[in-house]
Amino acid sequence: MSTTTSENELASVSEGQAVHVRWIMPQGFYELPTDVESVDELADELISLAQQVMPDAPESMQYQWAALCAGNYDAFVEGGIQYAGFVITEVDGTRCTATVHVSMTELADEARLRPILATAGALRDLGQGEVTEIDLPCGPAVSWIGARQAVVDAALSPSGQTEPFWTSFIQAQVPLPNGTVVVMEMVTPTQEGWEVFSSMFAGILKTLSFFDDEGTPVRLVP
Repeated sequence: MSTTTSENELASVSEGQAVHVRWIMPQGFYELPTDVESVDELADELISLAQQVMPDAPESMQYQWAALCAGNYDAFVEGGIQYAGFVITEVDGTRCTATVHVSMTELADEARLRPILATAGALRDLGQGEVTEIDLPCGPAVSWIGARQAVVDAALSPSGQTEPFWTSFIQAQVPLPNGTVVVMEMVTPTQEGWEVFSSMFAGILKTLSFFDDEGTPVRLVP
C-alpha cells in the first residue's frame, strides 16, 4: 500500500527499443497489486489491502470489498493494465472515489507516420466523448473525456442481481517512438468528485516523463 507521494516506473520494450515511463502519484493513493504470481497471492494481498483501507470495518465487509476488487482483474488483463491505484476522499460531504490506470498498447502500423493525428482521429470515430490534441510537459498527447456504463456482478451486488452504473473518465494517450502508446486514465463513479479528480489527474499527467536505458530523455514525435 502507498499513501504518500510516490514515483512509479514502467518499461515499454518494442522493436528492440526500450522506453522507461515515469510518473508521480499524489498523496492519498492506494496501489492495487498487479505483480502477483497466483490467484491465492492476489487474494491475500487484496484482503491485506482491505484491512488497511477499512481497518474498522467488519471482516465480512473487508472480504466483500476484496472480492469486488478481484472482479476487476479480468478487465485489467484484457486492457493490458500494468498499474492501478485508487483514492477515497470526501467532497462537500460526499464520499467519492477515483481510480487511475496505466497501460501500454501497440500503435497501429498505419498510425506510425502521424501518431497524434491518427490516434485523435480513431478516438473521434468512436463518437464517445470529447477528443482533444494536447501538449504535456513530456510532449504531445491525445485527451479523451467521456462516460461509459459498467456493471457490478450479481454475486457482488446487494440486490443479488447485475447492477449497471455509469462512470466518468479522462484518458490520455501518449505515442512513443518505439511504436507503443502509454494510456493513462482516471475513472470515477462519483460525479460529485469530478472537478477534484480531474484537477488531480491533470497534475499526474504533468509528471509523465520518458527515458532510454541510459537515462537520457526520450523525444516524442508529434
